[in-house]
Amino acid sequence: MDLTTSHLLYGLFTLLIIVTMIFRKGVVLPSLLGTFVIAWVYKGSLVDGFTSIFHANLVAATELFNIFLIITFMIALLHSLRDIGADEKMIQPIQKMMVNGHVSFFILIGVTYVISLFFWPTPAVPLICALLVPAAVRSGLPIMGAAVAVAIAGQGMALSSDYIVQVAPSLSAKSAGVSTIVVADKALILSLITGTIAIAVAYIVYRKKIRDKSDPRIETELQALSLERDTGKKAHTKHLSYWGKLFAIFVPLTLLAVVIYMVYTKLLSGRMGGLEGGDGAALIGGVAVILLLLSTVAFGKQHALDYITNHITNGFVFAFKAMGPVIPIAGFFFLGSSEFSGSILGVDEAAPAFLFDLVQSSQQFLPQSALLAAFSILIIGIITGLDGSGFSGLPLTGALAAALENSSIDASTLAAIGQMGSIWTGGGTLVAWSSLIAIAGFCGISVMELVRKNFIPVILGLLVSTIFAVLIL
Repeated sequence: MDLTTSHLLYGLFTLLIIVTMIFRKGVVLPSLLGTFVIAWVYKGSLVDGFTSIFHANLVAATELFNIFLIITFMIALLHSLRDIGADEKMIQPIQKMMVNGHVSFFILIGVTYVISLFFWPTPAVPLICALLVPAAVRSGLPIMGAAVAVAIAGQGMALSSDYIVQVAPSLSAKSAGVSTIVVADKALILSLITGTIAIAVAYIVYRKKIRDKSDPRIETELQALSLERDTGKKAHTKHLSYWGKLFAIFVPLTLLAVVIYMVYTKLLSGRMGGLEGGDGAALIGGVAVILLLLSTVAFGKQHALDYITNHITNGFVFAFKAMGPVIPIAGFFFLGSSEFSGSILGVDEAAPAFLFDLVQSSQQFLPQSALLAAFSILIIGIITGLDGSGFSGLPLTGALAAALENSSIDASTLAAIGQMGSIWTGGGTLVAWSSLIAIAGFCGISVMELVRKNFIPVILGLLVSTIFAVLIL
């Protein structure tokens, strides 16, 4: 494959962004500059370079706007529940289970993993972050520890196997020319190994940081959450206390009914049907809007029109604060995918795939031994996951798995390893422009800081699972 100057520039800026992240600095500036320079060189026009920056950000905002809406509606709902005092009453039963931060850490992992297996992490995040994270923080678990637990269990361990929905193993297997069931089974094993290692390392890191329930820092962290309370609207009256108790029961039961319905449609329609991913998130968001309407009316019938407007506005403001810095970063990596580069560069046909072309061009230099081939596929998976999708690189890792198959390691194992690298990275736990921003948004923390906290546990898990795959699978 002939690489152009634009390909080399894309690789250079990608390396620059990675190095910048390693040094814990912001990457918005190199992302915007890289988008401009690459588009300018590729199109040969300074004007096209300017317009491509705008188009890259527009494409990124469009692709990520579903997460904007989920955050907006759930934040608006939580604010409305706070008005009638339902939020505190709602988490009281959960607090009985979360007796301390240690127990809370593993409860978050268990619940997130099970829910995410059935309909992917995106719709699971608002449920978990709305109902369990506040209780976990109150029990003494640091908010960053709670966010790491949700990310590893959902965006990492559950999504990387995708054992129920099986979109990921299907893409990997089809490209590798092997059985989907075989890839799915191996991916499940590797995801559990990676997740177990990552969870163990994360727990060791946060074990000594878990606090006593009386620690005053807990209230400070709760205020940093999207759940901070407006003391001027607490439920002091008997009227509001009644509605608070009612909605404290009604809202969890409604959300539980949504989960049951989604699981039911999943089992009824088979592995590839039902409400997963975007459809599941849309259902959660729609139900949240109706609950928002009801709770707002319950708080003040005569002022419901004003209250709901304020809640929706506050929800959007919060979402944009959480997502704003991520959009230009996503725009740069979307430029590396042929799926989006055409819209960004204004190319109707033969849209360039800078990132994937760079990876494919290195195929001839990849080693033939089982261990080196496995780690090469893992690294390629991680690189392709940098686009923030986790799924777009699976055809590439699957095809390379078939090309690198030898007597020591088969294509299905290599495909599963590539799937681990791509989805653990872009699904995501290691890039800030993935659905990880939803967790950071709900928890009121920096998404870049969350990426840094995930890095060592996840990388160690991937290394161990890859070695296991070579020696055992």
